[in-house]
Amino acid sequence: MHDDKWKDTVAMVKSKFQVLSEQREDIFNIPGAFVERIEFQTPQGKMKMERSTSPVVLDKKTLYSKTAGRASNIEYTYSKDEVTHRFKAYRFDEARDEWEEMKCTE
Repeated sequence: MHDDKWKDTVAMVKSKFQVLSEQREDIFNIPGAFVERIEFQTPQGKMKMERSTSPVVLDKKTLYSKTAGRASNIEYTYSKDEVTHRFKAYRFDEARDEWEEMKCTE
């Protein structure tokens, strides 16, 4: 979901529903990556939308160690000008007291 569509969707949620929380946080270890969340109350219950933005991964390099017991490392190369967005929607399940991801059925 592109920036304009996300802003329009958040504006629509703010105008129609009671917003419980809205936040933005950086993703650890990924430069320029962040997650935006908005939680709101609907007649069907609590809902949450989440959009993560991160740079496109250009290369993934695994660095191995020949020493026994040492862990391998993974190095990622990120694009400086291309980003990817992921959108997820959740419904709060009161019975289980946890967020349940909503799946699209076509």
